[in-house]
Amino acid sequence: GRQIFQPLHTLRNAEKELLPGFHQFEWQPALKNVSSSWDVGIIDGLSGWTTFVEDVPADTISRRFRYDVALVSALKDLEEDIMEGLRERGLDDSICTSGFTVVVKESCDGMGDVSEKHGNGPAVPEKAVRFSFTVMSISIRIEGEDDGITIFQEPKPNSELSCRPLCLMFVDESDHETLTAILGPVVAERKAMMESRLIISVGGLLRSFRFFFRGTGYDEKMVREMEGLEASGSTYVCTLCDSTRAEASQNMVLHSITRSHDENLERYEIWRKNPFSESADELRDRVKGVSAKPFMETLPTLDALHCDIGNATEFYKIFQDEIGEVYQRSNPSREERRRWRSTLDKQLRNKLKLKPVMRMNGNYARRLMTLEAVEVVCELVPSEERRQALQRLMELYVQMKPVWRSTCPSRDCPDQLCQYSYNSQQFADLLSTTFKYRYDGKITNYLHKTLAHVPEIVERDGSIGAWASEGNESGNKLFRRFRKMNARQSKTFELEDVLKHHWL
Repeated sequence: GRQIFQPLHTLRNAEKELLPGFHQFEWQPALKNVSSSWDVGIIDGLSGWTTFVEDVPADTISRRFRYDVALVSALKDLEEDIMEGLRERGLDDSICTSGFTVVVKESCDGMGDVSEKHGNGPAVPEKAVRFSFTVMSISIRIEGEDDGITIFQEPKPNSELSCRPLCLMFVDESDHETLTAILGPVVAERKAMMESRLIISVGGLLRSFRFFFRGTGYDEKMVREMEGLEASGSTYVCTLCDSTRAEASQNMVLHSITRSHDENLERYEIWRKNPFSESADELRDRVKGVSAKPFMETLPTLDALHCDIGNATEFYKIFQDEIGEVYQRSNPSREERRRWRSTLDKQLRNKLKLKPVMRMNGNYARRLMTLEAVEVVCELVPSEERRQALQRLMELYVQMKPVWRSTCPSRDCPDQLCQYSYNSQQFADLLSTTFKYRYDGKITNYLHKTLAHVPEIVERDGSIGAWASEGNESGNKLFRRFRKMNARQSKTFELEDVLKHHWL
């Protein structure tokens, strides 16, 4: 019960060791366009960009750590784990000085309303964006061997404890200009680090580390923004393949991942230059909806949390439609829809204690996507065969879900993993026959990804759940809390304090 977060001025030297900017390190070759000093603490996120921001006093808008400094600090935190890992693998730490590889997951998420809850006055829509990273694994390659040996694997990749804040900014995530201005230096540092090696002392010896960055902790909105794709209502339904919405609703399962950052850049150039002098529509079809310059490389994946939410929203609508027997008639009035909806909400509240929510959230989604929820809904569905169809749909879904939720599907749910393609095919068949009224030429983005891309991503990454943005999302809660409790109220210091506390 001791309060561990002390006010800032009491940070003792012991804690200074834990913050970035304490440990010496160097890069070989030196990082391009990044200063070589290592004792850099919190810096202004807008360093070098101040001329652009007219109306906001530039010193309040963003605070960050320098990326390499923060990575060093994170590695020093794991020093004991690294040494332990070497010992467990029976490796002599005095010869393991180079060949370390660190895989880093990057997450970035916008937070809506983070405004101060103070008294009255006009509501200010304050939004914040957090960019953070998680050290997912560290492996070492011994000379003469091909495969790396993993010496550290993050056991809880989605806990807010392993998710390190790198940059906090008061920006709306839709404000592409400001967002890219602030993340620009981060991207530059990341690019520089990929071409260099970090030398730091671990366990008393200098060792060299290489870094791989995988931007998987982004929700679809953020991926589309970073990769220059049209917004999520676009006919190009997917951030992983070129399918259009109509195609995806016809062929629900057979797609493979084709998009990549480099290809998006090429397509942007075509969009910009229009080398074949095509009409706007032809051009758009040629570049498959890439109409802005891709800004940061993300690794196209499926975000497990939002996948849950997207699919639950979809099921919620199916439930509504089934209560009203929409499959028998076309376009019911708004009033009728509203009536079905309140019937559904009432039933869920009475039987499952599920309060109606304004916007679907993770917890509601988890409760709704269960067999018992379907039982409850079926009480309202008049026809027996529709009830069976709904139950079958949910059974299949429940079989599929662990595959993209679990941290390591091949270990946690091997059977479901093997059956995934079969199950998704069955699921798609049901949708395109029994529930055709909803999927005629349209399908939601996440449902398409759930059906079409999961096995391929799992094959590539070994997991979807582990790479999701969940840790970053739970970090959002911390952000709010620190901002209320532990930060000085002045704008200039506020982000600094939140960042410091969050790091610790």
